[in-house]
Amino acid sequence: MNRDLLFDMLSTPSVSGREVELGKKLYGYAGTFAHRVDTDEIGDVIAVLNPENPCRVLLSGHMDEIGLLVTAVTEEGFLRVNRAGGIFAPLYPGHKVRVMTREGVLYGSVVHTRELEKKADLAAKELTVDIGALDKADALAHVALGDTVVFDTDCRELLNGRISGRGMDNRTGAFIVLEAVKKAAALGCKVGVYGAATVGEETTMNGAYFTAARVKPALAIAVDVTYTSDYPGMDMAATGDVRVGGGPVLVNNPSCHRKLQELLRQAAEEEDIPVQMEAATGRTGTDGDVIHKTGEGVPFSLVSIPLRYMHTPAEVGCLSDIQGCIDLLARFLCDLDGTPDLTWY
Repeated sequence: MNRDLLFDMLSTPSVSGREVELGKKLYGYAGTFAHRVDTDEIGDVIAVLNPENPCRVLLSGHMDEIGLLVTAVTEEGFLRVNRAGGIFAPLYPGHKVRVMTREGVLYGSVVHTRELEKKADLAAKELTVDIGALDKADALAHVALGDTVVFDTDCRELLNGRISGRGMDNRTGAFIVLEAVKKAAALGCKVGVYGAATVGEETTMNGAYFTAARVKPALAIAVDVTYTSDYPGMDMAATGDVRVGGGPVLVNNPSCHRKLQELLRQAAEEEDIPVQMEAATGRTGTDGDVIHKTGEGVPFSLVSIPLRYMHTPAEVGCLSDIQGCIDLLARFLCDLDGTPDLTWY
């Protein structure tokens, strides 16, 4: 596992729709091991192995994170914002943030008042950011409408191989996809592999569509995070018995193909990788939902990373789970000698 890359990814702001800085890093990294690196007009990065092979397998993990978007500036020079993705507004007041501008990073503080503190239904559009501007003209000399805002946080190692950071959902997934493709190449994988770090999952899902529509895969695996039940306040009936450090998570879900799930389970057994199971109904809430309905339809399954405190500035995951996902996917890819028969009758 390239830990330096992982921590760099978790430190690089990549709010949905503004992923270019991170995408450039991943494009360069993929070029060190892939047989070809593809990209497109919206910034998806795809590491390709064996492009001549007719069996095309798509791995997809999105590289965007949630955040805020500057929508207006007050006469006093404060920034008005709204959400980019599924943010939880009450987390923001009183916290330091970074405003990502064309000229670089500006630092700010989210306005906190006692009235805001009392609002149980606080919305993102009610948040205000103080960047120290003297007035509206001063603020607009440095900030443009549409600039993005993220928590001013860092990535830290905790005890027992746990890590904490912002936007592990789902930059860890994009990291796993690239590392799995790299390992599969080293192990002599024969099928065509398209490892995609996609954009836009938290807002539009456009990256998943652009990628799947152009790759035209025979099958796909989405890699994303999932909720755990191993901390106070979580309901096992809703999340399943999923724990940080327990290994990759496979899901029984109406849209996840059961034959692909079995192939993933077999790969885990071959590598002696512990896996966890969860059950879910309806959509998965991942790139897989879009990939599944692209073209004539794409059979897919989901590999998830256990994650505590999703969509907060201090998400917690585990390095062993990340490595387990990498090893599982690399073995899955190497076990394929062509397009598996996924029909039932």
